[in-house]
Amino acid sequence: MRFDFFDLRLFLNIVENGSLTKGAECSAISLQAASERVKKLEQHFHIPLFTRHSSGIKMTIAGQVFAEHAQQVLKQAQQLQNAMLPFSQGLITEITLWCNSSAQSEYLPLLLPQYLVENSHLHIELKEAESQDIIQALEKGIAQLGLISSFFNSQHLHTLDFADDPLVLICPQNHDLAKEKILNLADILHYPFVGLIQHHSLQQSIEAQAKQLHCTIQYRLRLPNFTAIAQVVANGVGIAIIPKRAAQHLNKIYKFHQVKLSGTWANRKLLLAAQNFDILNTSYQHFAQFLISQKNQLDNN
Repeated sequence: MRFDFFDLRLFLNIVENGSLTKGAECSAISLQAASERVKKLEQHFHIPLFTRHSSGIKMTIAGQVFAEHAQQVLKQAQQLQNAMLPFSQGLITEITLWCNSSAQSEYLPLLLPQYLVENSHLHIELKEAESQDIIQALEKGIAQLGLISSFFNSQHLHTLDFADDPLVLICPQNHDLAKEKILNLADILHYPFVGLIQHHSLQQSIEAQAKQLHCTIQYRLRLPNFTAIAQVVANGVGIAIIPKRAAQHLNKIYKFHQVKLSGTWANRKLLLAAQNFDILNTSYQHFAQFLISQKNQLDNN
């Protein structure tokens, strides 16, 4: 196209004033320059946009269509300008991602550095919570985007697969359970546990499953993270349930045994969830697309 936004604005000024002369004045150019620009527009489309009369000018049907589109183009150009302004001024965009403990400790540290380096204007706050609480926050509009366990009911939300995230039992290498290939939760609840600190979202989820079996977990020790748990389990203190991904990494440092757990609650997936991905603002949509695009990288690590 050989015309620019100035030509569109000029055209609309002419239309609004009903006069080529007044339109030229509003655009701060000479009448001759305005006339030449309009003529070039008409030559470009091979059709007159105005009919000229002694009393002034009047738009043709083609001119009316051109005016409608010119208004839309200028409006979109202003929206583009407004959208780019925060970036040009170095303003910070903040995103809050609600996530369960496994996502926060085992997946996001691998992915977020790359995204933050590529998007220097962005700040990301990670808000850890239990999956059920994240689902409620999303449904109420308190949260915009969350990573949740597939075990919980999220039928009222839009979800996308993010990563496989099963739980496993870890125990000392000489423990009675070390010879087992797969275990049910009911098989292990009478053994002393090493767990995460009270109110930790993953530990609350495990305790909720135990309550359904009318059991209470007996803790020998409660610790703040998976690394500390793996260390004391390896030293023979008790058994624990942690994400398989964490167990695989920590098993390179601490010598413990892993046993697969049965049940939907243990063989879970991480889902990226939102009320509706299509109505998220641009920053959240871009971030969500990035997270889902990294699934292959997660599978290979």
